[in-house]
Amino acid sequence: MATHHANPGEIVDLQTWAADLPKEHTKAIVKTSGLELIRIVLPAGKGIPNHKVSGPISIQCISGKVAITTMGATQELNYNQLLHLMPGEPHSLKATEDSVVLLTIIFK
Repeated sequence: MATHHANPGEIVDLQTWAADLPKEHTKAIVKTSGLELIRIVLPAGKGIPNHKVSGPISIQCISGKVAITTMGATQELNYNQLLHLMPGEPHSLKATEDSVVLLTIIFK
């Protein structure tokens, strides 16, 4: 079965997107040649190791708390907070509690 991506003009509930898929919690919401929006679910204690992306990104906390390490420091991203990083900036994430984040990547 093909992955459903949101259509232009479609309203997306970030709390429940992909909830109908029992084993899939992290899911691309929108994927085009210039933009990708990904809803990432991170259980407490789990994370994403240090990596970098070729385009600018934003990470928005939808629920929970996530420790983000980048630019020589670790910061806690809380509910309704947003972090922006420039292209190629190494970063890692670790959920300090069950969390959902929205990752936006812009491709050039």
